[in-house]
Amino acid sequence: MSLINTEIIPFKATAYHNGKFVPVSNENFKGKWSVVVFYPADFTFVCPTELGDLADHYAEFQKLGVEVYGVSTDTHFTHKAWHDTSDTIGKVQYPLIGDPSQQLARAFQVLIEEGEDAGLAYRGTFVIDPEGKIKTIEVHDNGIGRDAAELLRRVKAAQYVAAHPGEVCPAKWTEGAETLKPSFDLVGKI
Repeated sequence: MSLINTEIIPFKATAYHNGKFVPVSNENFKGKWSVVVFYPADFTFVCPTELGDLADHYAEFQKLGVEVYGVSTDTHFTHKAWHDTSDTIGKVQYPLIGDPSQQLARAFQVLIEEGEDAGLAYRGTFVIDPEGKIKTIEVHDNGIGRDAAELLRRVKAAQYVAAHPGEVCPAKWTEGAETLKPSFDLVGKI
């Protein structure tokens, strides 16, 4: 079963954010757009490149009214230690949620259940609308990094479609580009 258009399950967790440990729950996702980015583990190799890329684009997400959440199955204590010791992670201004119980990774269907990486999360990215419903999903094997600029484009497309019922964004759509209005007359003409 796909998680698309399903509401995120109730949860409670702790995040490291702006030098503090803060509670985070499903209620944080209501009323605004959110992006949840799962990654395998702190103190690794591809993960800091991705979280750093998100940090570099964070102001753009904020301008769109989007909060970004990084999540791994590490604890919030580990997130703090990584933030304090890595120049790249030190740039991160969005919350880093600890998921040592693996409840979030399991609920978002990115938990690795078997093998040498059991207990870690795949690289899952979820765009969530203000109603708490998942609108886009991207899941990568852990050797493949993601691109924050492409995520930003997908967020803009999701926001556009939500604000313009009856319109859809074609492939490679960018903000300001033409959209489509599906109709009987368009069948076979694209």
